[in-house]
Amino acid sequence: MRIFLTGATGFVGSRILPELLDAGHEVFGLTRSESGRHQLEAAGARPHFGTIEDLENLQEGAAQADAVIHTAFDHDFANYAANCEKDHRAITALGAALQGSDRPLIVTSATVLGDCGDGEPAREMVFNADTLIPRIATEKAARAVLASGVDVRIIRLPQVHDPVKQGLISFYIDHARTAGLAGYVGEGADRWAAAHVTDVAQMFAAVLERGARGETYHAVGEPGVAFRDIAEAVAVGLGVPMVSLSPAEAASHFGWLAMFIGQNGSASNAWTKARLGWEPVGPGLIADLQAMDFRPEPKAV
Repeated sequence: MRIFLTGATGFVGSRILPELLDAGHEVFGLTRSESGRHQLEAAGARPHFGTIEDLENLQEGAAQADAVIHTAFDHDFANYAANCEKDHRAITALGAALQGSDRPLIVTSATVLGDCGDGEPAREMVFNADTLIPRIATEKAARAVLASGVDVRIIRLPQVHDPVKQGLISFYIDHARTAGLAGYVGEGADRWAAAHVTDVAQMFAAVLERGARGETYHAVGEPGVAFRDIAEAVAVGLGVPMVSLSPAEAASHFGWLAMFIGQNGSASNAWTKARLGWEPVGPGLIADLQAMDFRPEPKAV
C-alpha cells in the first residue's frame, strides 16, 4: 500500500514509519523542513512537503494514498484549544479527499475521551461528548468524516513514553524542575494510562492491517499508573522533594497541567487486545522514568 503519514518525523510517527516500511508498504511522510526531508529519505520514505495548516496540501497527499495515518499534532499546550481545532480542520480535509473510496483514515486521539466520568478506566466503546477537554474536537471531526462514508479508525493514546519523552509527564518534569518540587494532588491516587512508544507504533500497524471501519482502539500498555509513583520517580530523578497539594493549591501551582493532574487518566485495553491480537511488551512508565537522564538540555548559544 501507499501510505500518507502525517507527523512522520515526530515522536510517535517516526516509530510507526519503520513498522510500515518493514511490512512492505510505500510511505510518504509530511514534513515542513529540510532536516525532515533528510530524516525521511534516510529511513526509506518519500517526503511530502507541507504543514497541517495547509489543508489543500493535505488533501493532495491523501489523494495519492491507499491509506492515511494522521499522527501530526501541535503540542503547544499554551494554545491547546486552538490546536485541537486545527486538528479538527486537518481531519476534515483528509476525510474529504478520501470520500467515495474504501481507503482508511487512521486518526490519533486521546484515551481521556473514553472516560465516562464514573471513576472507572476509560473504555474503547465510550465517547464522552460532554468532556471539557479540548481534544474532543479531534473525535468530533473523525466521527463526522465517518458519518460521511469514509473508513475512519481511531487510535487513542495514553502517556506515550521512552526514557527521553513521556507525553504530558515531560511537561510535568519541566514544571517540577522550575518549581523545585514534584507535586501531586491529595494522596496521588489518580492513575494515568501509559504505553511504550514501540508498542504504540506496532498498534498503528495492527490497526492498518486488522482494524475495521468505525472502531476505536486504546494503545494502552499499563491501564493505570498511580500519579504518586510518577511524582516519586520524578522527585528522585531531579533531586527535589515530593509535595502533596490540595485541589485548590494544585489549580494555581500547575497552571494548564491542572486540567489533567489529579484527574482520572486510567484506560482499559482489554477489548483492543482481544480484537487485534496486540500484546504490549515494552518497558513500563516508571522503568523509563528511572532510566531517564534528568539533566536539562543545554541551551543554544
